[in-house]
Amino acid sequence: MYNPEIEAMDREKLASLQLDRLRDTVKRCEENVPFYRHKLKEAGISWKDLKSIDDVAMLPFTTKDDLRENYPFGLFAVPTGEIVRIHASSGTTGTPTVVGYTTRDIDVWAELVARALVSCNADPSDIVQVAYGYGLFTGGLGLHYGVEKLGASVIPISGGNTKRQIRMMADLGTTVLCCTPSYALFMAETAQEMDVDFRQLRLKSGIFGAEPWSDNMRDKIERLLNLSAFDIYGLSEVMGPGVSIECEEKNGLHIFEDAFLAETINPATGERLQYGQQGELVFTTINKFGMPLIRYRTRDVTTLDDTQCPCGRTHVRMKRVSGRSDDMLIIRGVNVFPSQIETVLMQIEGISPHYQIIVERVGGLDMLEVEVEVSEEMFSDRIKALEELQQVITDEIESYLGIGVKVKLMEPKSIARSEGKAIRVKDNREI
Repeated sequence: MYNPEIEAMDREKLASLQLDRLRDTVKRCEENVPFYRHKLKEAGISWKDLKSIDDVAMLPFTTKDDLRENYPFGLFAVPTGEIVRIHASSGTTGTPTVVGYTTRDIDVWAELVARALVSCNADPSDIVQVAYGYGLFTGGLGLHYGVEKLGASVIPISGGNTKRQIRMMADLGTTVLCCTPSYALFMAETAQEMDVDFRQLRLKSGIFGAEPWSDNMRDKIERLLNLSAFDIYGLSEVMGPGVSIECEEKNGLHIFEDAFLAETINPATGERLQYGQQGELVFTTINKFGMPLIRYRTRDVTTLDDTQCPCGRTHVRMKRVSGRSDDMLIIRGVNVFPSQIETVLMQIEGISPHYQIIVERVGGLDMLEVEVEVSEEMFSDRIKALEELQQVITDEIESYLGIGVKVKLMEPKSIARSEGKAIRVKDNREI
């Protein structure tokens, strides 16, 4: 399923392919989507003006608000009769965002996910347990169709019922696990309660995404679940899982550039950044028909790398997402991402990988508190040892962030576990 003709294509040939697909995408948007017709006219640009891939920077941005304002089908580029599947966000922050797929889109998506699976050492002989949620969320079905496209066996178990998940792994011989990283850690904790030793299972690879996670969390997952952990990235507005994936080098996620044009921008000004500069990730779909998007602002913060990967793939890599530009916490003038705190915590012995960040405003001053679960062994230790641990955590976080922080040690298993995306931050300043 690895396609060297595409994934190891000469950059000049790839740029030519991308330009053809970009022009075709913008033309279809201009002709079939009133929203884009208006935006392009307002920007004074047409598909005919695109002479090189760099000209994508002349095109207008698309935001999640644009999707909500055109709810439900305003951004479809084909008649609804040609849409064979619809996914949607939960709408917890307002109107849901709806995305539609044609039969061709579903086939392309499955092919991309199959290619992603191969990057993680999967092949047709594998048994893949998909513990992402099924339904309107794209994670479960996205991985499911990719596994079938690869020719491997899929266990469509979805999220939840963790003890059953672990029994299925043991009984059915699961070799590849797909879920969120926080749920993987919860599985490890539950397996320990069940006296299940992951070293006795057949797991070889884990494909984890849907939330930011650190390399230190990767190390902990690999040690506890006895597998090789890979980061996968995607978002429903652009396609779903399979937009990018790590290879065996684990030095950035390869973006499937035959389907997606990637840029990074300054989130405040919209200025396009050079490779190697951290900024907000922007995608233009160039191989999607049902609902193509032009310069979609993901709000995810990362860095793009165009240097050659030792694996042989030539497609641009993105660093692990460090956070979201709209979720970034500003504490007394300092920018703080939850993943920065996680990076510190995962290096400290005596605590569990579960934590909660709480932001309060006291007397006009922002206060940052981190609740950290203590391990069973450490919790039963003497009070002085706990006080010393609390001080170590405080010192490490303050040194890393450069601001004061309050650390509160919590009893084992007192912080809520997640079977999907973990909610790490409680910002009470707006309440």
